[in-house]
Amino acid sequence: MMLFIFLSCSNAQEKILPEEKSLTESVYSSVTIQPDSLYQAYAIVSGLLDANLVEEGDLVFKNDPLFQIINSTPKLNTQNAKLALDLARENYNGRAAILSGIQDEIEAAKLKRVNDSVNYFRQKNLWNQNIGSKNQYDSKKLNYELASNQLRLLQSKYNRTKNELQTAVNQAENNYQTASIASKDFTVESKIDGKIYAIYKEPGEIVTSMEPIASIGSAKRFIIELLVDEVDIVSIHKGQDVLISLDAYNDNIFNGEITKIYPKKDERNQTFIVEAQFIEAPKVLYPGLSGEANIIIERKDKVLTIPKAYLINNNKVKTENGLVTITIGLQNMEYVEVLSGLSKDTFIYKPD
Repeated sequence: MMLFIFLSCSNAQEKILPEEKSLTESVYSSVTIQPDSLYQAYAIVSGLLDANLVEEGDLVFKNDPLFQIINSTPKLNTQNAKLALDLARENYNGRAAILSGIQDEIEAAKLKRVNDSVNYFRQKNLWNQNIGSKNQYDSKKLNYELASNQLRLLQSKYNRTKNELQTAVNQAENNYQTASIASKDFTVESKIDGKIYAIYKEPGEIVTSMEPIASIGSAKRFIIELLVDEVDIVSIHKGQDVLISLDAYNDNIFNGEITKIYPKKDERNQTFIVEAQFIEAPKVLYPGLSGEANIIIERKDKVLTIPKAYLINNNKVKTENGLVTITIGLQNMEYVEVLSGLSKDTFIYKPD
């Protein structure tokens, strides 16, 4: 009688046979779409924003000016430094150059030295022949020596002046570059070829180095930002396939690939940031699009599986012969792989 009741209850329970099928194990993650190379642009200096040179949605190239901060004093300093540089160059190279005047003096001194040299050596020859007076000889010799000394002094003056003028040009160039850099700091430029996604300041507002002015990123290249729970992060590595579902594309599944794993955990939500790239991206994407993804950990074909709903205490199933302990392999949200403990001919019963 007791056996009949047990068999009747067993027959009333839902039972199935293990089934061979392909099984994929994956890790669930939330998804946010972001432009590649996304960054926030800051000003180096503080001041009033003079002009926005771009608008949201504009395409920009590297080093394009984006925002101008009022810079009256640095601009005047740059102009004054440019004037000083032009003057220094004119003194060194120009038609009215100081060196040209000294060079003319040197040429005149050379002619005088040649003339005094001829007179001196002529008088010296005469004196050696006891012709002429000692005063004439001494006078010609003195003129020659003075002419030689004057030429040496002018040549020294030329070299010294040239070095001083060259130093003045170098100093003026340095001052001009310093002023230009200071003036350039008042212009915020793009660091990449990309797109303006957001502008946070308007002309007339105060700009500081602590607050971003704009958000800039790639115009065509987008990355998939995934938040992976810490219990799953050890199963993630580069190159794994990702199946992405975006809220903006309800009925579409997009394929991606893991490209980067950030090693620091976010202590607030106990997750790690993982990046992936689309194998073939949707035609239209916007920053901040959200969705969910499954990161493929492993795939197997023709494995013995049972539904998770039939498991008892994670590693046992109910059979006609009572509870049986099984060894589990891959698993997903619905099925688990049975490595041992069951055959495909063993009926299992769904727990009450």
